[in-house]
Amino acid sequence: MSRQLSSDDLLADRRYAYAEACLAEGDPGAAAEMASQALDLAPGYAPAWFLLGRAREALFGQSRDEADRQAALSAFERALDLDPSDALGSRLHQAALGGGDALAAMSPAYIRALFDGYAPRFERHLVDELGYCGPALIVAALDALPVTPPICAPQHFSNVLDLGCGTGLMGRALAERAGRLAGCDLSPAMLAQAGRTGLYERLVEADLVTFLAGEPEASADLIVAADVFIYLGNLTSALAGMARALRPGGLAVFTVQSPQEEETGVVLGADGRYAHADAYLQAEARQAELVVAEMRPAAIRRQKRIDVPGRLLILHKHLIGTPEMSATRQP
Repeated sequence: MSRQLSSDDLLADRRYAYAEACLAEGDPGAAAEMASQALDLAPGYAPAWFLLGRAREALFGQSRDEADRQAALSAFERALDLDPSDALGSRLHQAALGGGDALAAMSPAYIRALFDGYAPRFERHLVDELGYCGPALIVAALDALPVTPPICAPQHFSNVLDLGCGTGLMGRALAERAGRLAGCDLSPAMLAQAGRTGLYERLVEADLVTFLAGEPEASADLIVAADVFIYLGNLTSALAGMARALRPGGLAVFTVQSPQEEETGVVLGADGRYAHADAYLQAEARQAELVVAEMRPAAIRRQKRIDVPGRLLILHKHLIGTPEMSATRQP
């Protein structure tokens, strides 16, 4: 199902608009009442169920009353019944309330809808307001690598894959270092902007796991993912796909968000982004038979003017007959 722009009932649409305004003004009780009135008129309107869930979620935040939490979860579940692809993001809100599978909370449909709407202002907001520097971090890390075994990092990469390429910021950063450049993204609007750079030989509308599975085995010299894994909880399939697509000696370089020191594994934060602990990343790399050549702290962006802690990782697929590196190089 695509996101409905209207319930096809004028009165229901007005009640829905009032509910949105009430929630934006900090009155979740009135928002819940208006959303309920909209649903009395249009019970099959998924966005109104989603809005009711958000209002009940806000009420729970104020009251900590279990009845409000359950009411929110029920509203989000009804929204999911009507929007099974979850373009609205109901699962993300359910996970925040302690319901459902947090590692599967972000559906491809939700990410696609999010970034299709975000595309026109993406670069200005990301760079100017959030201080996003993923591409610059990745390029600087590549430039600092040795050119001798076992890493053998050249200054020019013949075949580069840009996962979650967005509008092409990473492609522009690698313009002087890449021969053939291919990118994937879930958002057609983002891909349209990446296409205008003229840097990509191929652009594919797909999730990164599907994209990697379609690449020839042992064909990529470099795979990059800048600020992409914050939208992916379980990295097992992604790292396995990277390992399959990389040639021996090839590199995978990406950024991740880090959880609080006391948190382990994968954490879905209050900001709606996934954070991956160091031990989890190291274990997943080993499982994929990739070597962690470097894992350094990095502030990947700012949130409310505060640096968001993260890591920049460089993995390499060891050359046949070359012993794997046993230690992670720190800055």
